[in-house]
Amino acid sequence: MIGTLALLLAVNSAQSTGAYCKVVHSAQNFQRYYRDLQQGQNSLNPIERFVFSLVLSNSKSPEPTGRT
Repeated sequence: MIGTLALLLAVNSAQSTGAYCKVVHSAQNFQRYYRDLQQGQNSLNPIERFVFSLVLSNSKSPEPTGRT
């Protein structure tokens, strides 16, 4: 019972850190890209979709400059 409580406290404290949020955000991006590549009209096999989704989910989008 003490081990379970310690595990729950550790998970709860990990959720509030920035690293946890970054991992969750990257995983959500990966899922979105993988689904999009699967629904597209290309002929990618699952390994190619996995690699492209991984690359896209870890890429950084350019910051908006606010200039027009």
